[in-house]
Amino acid sequence: MQFLRTLFIIILILYGMRILGRIFGPFLMRFASKKVEKKFRERYEQQYNRQQNNPGYQEGETIVEPKHKASSSKNSSEKVGEYIDFEEID
Repeated sequence: MQFLRTLFIIILILYGMRILGRIFGPFLMRFASKKVEKKFRERYEQQYNRQQNNPGYQEGETIVEPKHKASSSKNSSEKVGEYIDFEEID
């Protein structure tokens, strides 16, 4: 009898969560999408303002920034690996 009662409670809870999900799901999705939209809008405006307020660059000017070297202590003559020459077999 205890097993049937536990099984009934579990099914009742799952069914209740399903009903509540259908009721509150759209509200939660709308809230989450507005929050994400606000975050993207703030990042876009921040990037746009940074570009507008950056003196020294003219419109249409090409700017090339150098890449940072990951390991400046390595020499280019240092052997990195072994070269394997593959041949096609007919």
